[in-house]
Formats: sequence, C-alpha cells, structure tokens
Amino acid sequence: MFTRHKILLLDDDHELVELYREMLCRLPSQPEIFTATSGARAIALLESQPFSLLISDLNMPKMDGLQVLTIVRRKFPQLRTAVMTSVVDAQFRTRAYAMGIDLFLEKPNTGREINFFIDCIESLLDREADTGGFRGVQSKSLVDIIQLECLSQSSSVLKVTNGSLTGKVWFKNGDLIDAATQDLTGETAFRKILSWNTGNFEILQAEPERKRTIFNSYQGLLLESAQALDEAKGQPPEGGGATGPAESSLARLACFNGVEFVISVSADEEKFESWSAENPEQISQWVRQTIKRFRAFGEGFQAGELNQLEGLGPQCHVALVSLGDTDLCVGFHRSLSQDLVRDTMSKIVIQWAS
Repeated sequence: MFTRHKILLLDDDHELVELYREMLCRLPSQPEIFTATSGARAIALLESQPFSLLISDLNMPKMDGLQVLTIVRRKFPQLRTAVMTSVVDAQFRTRAYAMGIDLFLEKPNTGREINFFIDCIESLLDREADTGGFRGVQSKSLVDIIQLECLSQSSSVLKVTNGSLTGKVWFKNGDLIDAATQDLTGETAFRKILSWNTGNFEILQAEPERKRTIFNSYQGLLLESAQALDEAKGQPPEGGGATGPAESSLARLACFNGVEFVISVSADEEKFESWSAENPEQISQWVRQTIKRFRAFGEGFQAGELNQLEGLGPQCHVALVSLGDTDLCVGFHRSLSQDLVRDTMSKIVIQWAS
C-alpha cells in the first residue's frame, strides 16, 4: 500500500510558509505538507504523528532553528532534516551539519533555485534511511555531496573520514579549489578522496586564504574520476552505447577551466548532444535561433562570415561557434573574464576539431 510522505515546514514568517508550501506541493511524490510558525508548535506536531522530513528555518525568535534541531535529533533520531535559511553564515552551516542534518539550503528566489530546492527535497524523500553512504546525507555518494556544495555556491571545507584516513576538499564561491589527504594534494588528492565509498563528513568554516591548486571545473574532475574508477574496475565508462562517442567528445571539453556545460547542435537536423546542461532542449533551440539571427544580421550589413559569439551574464557566460554543419555552445562559470572565455573557447575549438 502506498503511503504518502509527510513534511513539516517550520518558519516564523506566515507568508513564506505559504509560499514554500506551494513549492513543496509541486513535488512528484505529492507529500502531505504540514506547517508550523514556532519551534514549540513544530515539536508538538512531531510528537503527534510520524513525519518523513522536517524543513526548518534557522533565524526565528524564542526557539531558533538550531535549538529545534537539537531537540529533534534527540527525540526523533530517524527523522530526516533540512535547513532552509536566508542567512548565509558559515558557523550556522557548520553547527547544523555537525548535528547530522541532511541538507543545508539557502531560501530559493530564482526559478533555477526553486527547481534545485524541489529536486533536493524529492531526492531526500526518495531514499531509505539506512542505505549507507556518508553520514548526514544518507545514501548520498561523495560525488553528490560535492555537487551540492558547488551548486549552492558555498565557501567551505569538506572534511571526509574513511576509517583511519582523513581528507579535506576546499570550496570557494562554488568552485573546488584544493584537496589534501595523507601526503597528496590537488587533483591527485581529490581523486583519492573520491574513491572512498563510505565514511563520515563534516562541513567546516571556509579558509579564504587557502591557495588554489585545482583549476579545472568540478564537473570535469568528477567525470575524469568516474571514468578512471570505471577503467580500474574493468567496466566501460558510463554513457556508452549509441550516443557514447558523441558524449565522449563533449565530455573531454569539460576539462578546460571554467566549463560548466557543452551542447553541440546539428545545423541540418533537429538533433543535439549535451553534456551537463540543465535544459538542453531549450538551450539547443536558443542556439539555433541565435546563430540564425546573427548570420542574417551579418549578411545584411555585409560584415562577413559569423565567427564566434560571446555573452556575459550574472549566472554564467556562454560562447557560440559554428564548425562546419555543427554549432557548439559552451557555458562558462560567471567568474571568468571575457578575455579568458575567448581564450578558452579558442582552445576548445582546436580540441573539438581535432
């Protein structure tokens, strides 16, 4: 018999409670949503019936979120917990993860952040409570934990313990900048840490002065590490089959600094290949329309053949280039300068054409 999950949402702001209730009603699993505007009311509800998940604000009067989580961890040790706050505070974050919470999220504002929030909550509900993984994010692999840190644009230090082994991974504004374990550092240490299947993790305060030794994008590093592990096990890389060659050719472009996604669009047919793009169909349509319009613009002004387009935005930067019958779109991290985007794109074109 199917049993609906029950979620308890705790926030002292009545309007935000209703807004987040509407977001949670969009979850595919269609859970029952209960709300509370005080810590005392939340604990009373938890005592009255079983819940699958508590989502709590941190900054509240009388009994704040950390106090509620302390009581919940003692009274309801199996209850999954998530923190959602508008206050980005490293100490809050560290203390919350030290209590064993499953997710620490900033309150979503943009459409992309809302979708990310919904995906994280649905994933949390979809997991069994004792399936292993890393403590604090049950059944999550280390890859998942690293992706969460990068996607939430965190500045933090991830401390990972696997038996007698200890490793650290440093993040700055969502970028993976360094790693260390035993006598290894940089990418070598990162790959070693990523090979650990189970263990404990702790989120520590950021170290702003930490020297950067890793310059590749985290997507590229994760992909390289996954392929290396597959090869070590004697297995083919994930994503083989009919689309394997196209995916491999796109994936190798992810090794360049700052690359977040790549899409190749066929100029003759309604076909495209994508690596790491969130909305590949919409992006591929945008690429076709943009290339078409700028080509027409160039012809009208007799400006010559379209070479390359670059766009800088607050979320990410993009660059477009036409190579024969294929249009290539590359998304870059927003921290890259226009000169660096242009220089990296030139290297990508050489790699793509080879």
